[in-house]
Amino acid sequence: MPSDRVYLAVGPRVAIRPIERRDEQEFTARVRESAELHHPWVFLPTDAEEFERWTARFRTPAGEGYAVCDRETGGIAAGVAINNIVRSGFQCGAVGYGAFVHAAGRGLMTEGLGLVVRHAFGPLGLHRLEANIQPGNEASRRLVQRLGFRLEGFSPDFLFIDGAWRDHERWAITAEMTAGQTAGQT
Repeated sequence: MPSDRVYLAVGPRVAIRPIERRDEQEFTARVRESAELHHPWVFLPTDAEEFERWTARFRTPAGEGYAVCDRETGGIAAGVAINNIVRSGFQCGAVGYGAFVHAAGRGLMTEGLGLVVRHAFGPLGLHRLEANIQPGNEASRRLVQRLGFRLEGFSPDFLFIDGAWRDHERWAITAEMTAGQTAGQT
């Protein structure tokens, strides 16, 4: 892994770190390569202007953005965002994520999102994370199930994606549901 980066958590095959402005070229190139994999579920930034707008939310108290990096190469394998963070009595955020095509199907997203969940419930001090998943997105549904999220409900016309209001299943996990889980973190 490159030595000039600060990693927040390290697992057997991936490490997570904050998304930085200097990630723009690699990140947007990976997004463009992965367009078919992501469509119609997620739309990540494909150029410098979109990347700047997208990462601006991570410079506020309501958002955190992470690069999931392959430990072998140091390259970005996926991106994870915690959006809409609400503090006080709620201590909750909504996760969004996308693996890149070169890393898909290798379990790196599972390991990386697991590290982000542990980081959210540890140093970030959150109590609950939600994942809103379109009903046909089987890969995303399997991912959150592997990590212990529970299905809590269904929200018709929940998010405006790709020109239409899309239905979503609401999945969530709380700090209590992960108590004692430390696998993959060093």
